[in-house]
Amino acid sequence: MTTLTTTCGPLHGKVALVTGGSRGIGAATAVRLAREGADVALTYVNGKEAAEDVVRRVEALGRRATALRADAGDAGEAAGAVERAAGALGGLDVLVNNAGVGVLGPLEDLSLTDVDRVLTVNVRGVFLTSQAAAARMPSGGRIITIGTCMAQRVPGPGGTLYATSKSALVGLTKALARELGGRGITANIVHPGPTDTDMNPVDGPYAAGQAAMTAVGRFGTAEEVASMVAYLAAAEYVTGAEFAVDGGHAA
Repeated sequence: MTTLTTTCGPLHGKVALVTGGSRGIGAATAVRLAREGADVALTYVNGKEAAEDVVRRVEALGRRATALRADAGDAGEAAGAVERAAGALGGLDVLVNNAGVGVLGPLEDLSLTDVDRVLTVNVRGVFLTSQAAAARMPSGGRIITIGTCMAQRVPGPGGTLYATSKSALVGLTKALARELGGRGITANIVHPGPTDTDMNPVDGPYAAGQAAMTAVGRFGTAEEVASMVAYLAAAEYVTGAEFAVDGGHAA
């Protein structure tokens, strides 16, 4: 494999942690941050082989990488991933809260187990990881959270629980921006629209309807979302903001 050494770029010398980085938006983000010069740690739960493949892709760009098994639904593992990443790569400058779960369905069919799992992973896990990251980030730190277009517009029934969990992250992001701004740490949230991933493929049974809800009439790519994350990882005067990468879903 040819190795391309990344010796420059806006994130040169930085260390990033991408939760849920073994596939989809997380994997694309890990690789994009490496292209911008960062060393990258990523977490996974079940996709060990996929995570190791992302590590190889990052290393092929001349950056250091490590894959850590950590369940965002476990309080100790969610916070502990920050310490493990920092220990492996020598610090932490950028946190990308990407790990999440989605349970869609009629309101009356959602069980307490569904509610607990979604809120535990999507809200508590992000809070604890952000808390741990903020405790050790230097000035110039970046916390970037992956939300959803459904936090801005819910186009139909069945998304109550998922939209609730992701909407909570908007408040968390704005509060983090206020709390950490004086330390030179920014916090922002990115809302992807329908995006081609393993969990929601562009040729899936519900894809046509989702694409029709966008202004551009198509799915986005994981790389398009990752490009916004990379921008925010380097941006200095942007914080407490929401960014839609949704093809006009919320228009």
